[in-house]
Amino acid sequence: MIFEARLDGRFLIGSCAVRCAFGRSGALLAADKREGDGATPLGTWPIRRLLYRPDRGLPHTALETAPIQPDDGWCDDPSDAAYNRPVRLPYLASAEAMWRDDHLYDLVLVLGHNDDPPVAPMGSAIFLHLAKPEYAPTEGCVALARADMEQLLAEVRPGDQIRIGAAPEQG
Repeated sequence: MIFEARLDGRFLIGSCAVRCAFGRSGALLAADKREGDGATPLGTWPIRRLLYRPDRGLPHTALETAPIQPDDGWCDDPSDAAYNRPVRLPYLASAEAMWRDDHLYDLVLVLGHNDDPPVAPMGSAIFLHLAKPEYAPTEGCVALARADMEQLLAEVRPGDQIRIGAAPEQG
């Protein structure tokens, strides 16, 4: 199944449309995506797995899951061999901390953007994670409210995908 993140700020979960947030720079064709540009890459991306904070709960899902640990990071340094891969912190190259106090990464769907294999500097850490208050823009990910993420997790199955940039329905 393909779940759609539409550029009008709606995310479709079955027949239900919920609000979502995108990168602070909007959306770009995946070929134009660059590390640190703040853009969300357009395209259809496989869902790799769910990462979750074990101290903040794991909703029911059929997906492969992995708990986030306090020393988990994600390398965002295009010059490093671990670019766009999970790493352990502290890490010598630039890496984003996955264990956060702000709840954004309590539930994280890892999307298969630029990961098979990663190509520097085409963008790293493209996730579907929890939204900031008022759906403030992300650094390039897609974000949902926790209740909406839990609804998605209940419906998503291994092999499903997220399409970013689907056009609104023509009426």
